[in-house]
Amino acid sequence: MAGAAAAWSGAGLASVGRSGPADWRTLAEDVKTQMAWAWDQYKAHAWGKDEIRPVSRTVSSFPLRNGHHLGLSLIEALDTLWVMGLDSRFQDGVDWVKANLDFDVDGDVSVFETSIRLVGGLLSAHHACGDPVLLAKAKDLADRLLPAFGTPTGMPWGTINLKTGAVRNGVNSPAGIATYWPEWGTLSRLTGDPRYSDAARKAALAVFDRRSKLDLVATQIDVLSGEWKSRTATVGSYGDSFFEYLWDGWQLFGDPEWKRMYDTCTAAILKHQQVWKGSRLWFPDVDFETGAIVTTEQDELASFYGGLLGQGGAMKQGAAYTESWATVQDRYGVLPEGYDYAAVRPTQVSNSLRPELADAAFNLWLLDPEPRWREIGRAHFLAMKRWNKATYGYTDLADVTSNPKRQADHCPGYWWSEQMKYYYLLFSDTPRFDYKRNYLSTEGNVLLGFRRGA
Repeated sequence: MAGAAAAWSGAGLASVGRSGPADWRTLAEDVKTQMAWAWDQYKAHAWGKDEIRPVSRTVSSFPLRNGHHLGLSLIEALDTLWVMGLDSRFQDGVDWVKANLDFDVDGDVSVFETSIRLVGGLLSAHHACGDPVLLAKAKDLADRLLPAFGTPTGMPWGTINLKTGAVRNGVNSPAGIATYWPEWGTLSRLTGDPRYSDAARKAALAVFDRRSKLDLVATQIDVLSGEWKSRTATVGSYGDSFFEYLWDGWQLFGDPEWKRMYDTCTAAILKHQQVWKGSRLWFPDVDFETGAIVTTEQDELASFYGGLLGQGGAMKQGAAYTESWATVQDRYGVLPEGYDYAAVRPTQVSNSLRPELADAAFNLWLLDPEPRWREIGRAHFLAMKRWNKATYGYTDLADVTSNPKRQADHCPGYWWSEQMKYYYLLFSDTPRFDYKRNYLSTEGNVLLGFRRGA
């Protein structure tokens, strides 16, 4: 996932200049070089496919699981290529989309993943260059996803067939239900069709209105009956982008209803899930009805949360939580997928090329341009470059505790959209991006803030 909603107001940015220290500019150029190299590998060995396997030089399909490809990595990479000034590569990708992308496929997709990755990716590419075909493709795909929201509660089914509209998976998560407003609100604004924003708003309100007496939400809910199917509240997987998009509804569109919901949920999390262990802050999963701790294991996806807290005004907690994850990064070089802060050990030793800590560092730096946040981002990038670089691209890791770290064989689509963009924006001060007024989605798609002609 990625949790990358950047600061709307640009508080504290007056001191951020266009000509940072030479080492940051050099690092930004290195990020750009790595992105160009990885793109060239993808174009040579997996062009138009969803994801490259950079060790075996094979491919995998996602979000369709039937072997049909939708150019996922290509679409996710587009706005990253543009903001880096890799214009010929960007245009190659746009040309592929215009000539080849067709969503009329008899296959099932995750409504959530398809929206944040493909609808969002097409909208951000449209924001970068203004090509109307990209907007038309985004609308076509959203139209195919929209029937999933036709439930008694307004909460979407988890899966839909792109061709037939058949739906399944009626137990969904807050993240899977309510991570639509920025993309779909943007689509409604650009097309004049309110159906998308209306569906996104209704779904988010349906989750919020079913919060517990502690103002917490759990991880699984039946979209037909509205009954909770779990009791666990988390800021990690299944919850993460629900909270992120409450804040983002306020940041991107200025709607106070979204801020009210964000403030309510955040106050509950800080009251019932905030645990200090010495100088380190953690947010364990708790029972959403009682507040009792369920587990002290944190999944890596939760490391985005420090940046969101900072954006919402809880800078002390946001900085502390990000520093807690930075200590884990310092210990292992690369973050494990799961970490138990009480046992002080990984619970999942793999690493899926995750961007969340870099996301948090970027968001905190936008708010507070201290070198520390860039340093965390630099450590994240250099470790990735050292351990995750394979023959044909960047790959995930099977074990971050081994020496040397053991590679797996998968480059997820979000790698192109998220951390490479966070690194570059964190280090470059590029004139193509408005550092004071911007918005990045949970997938790192820039829906506000590109400067054309720069």
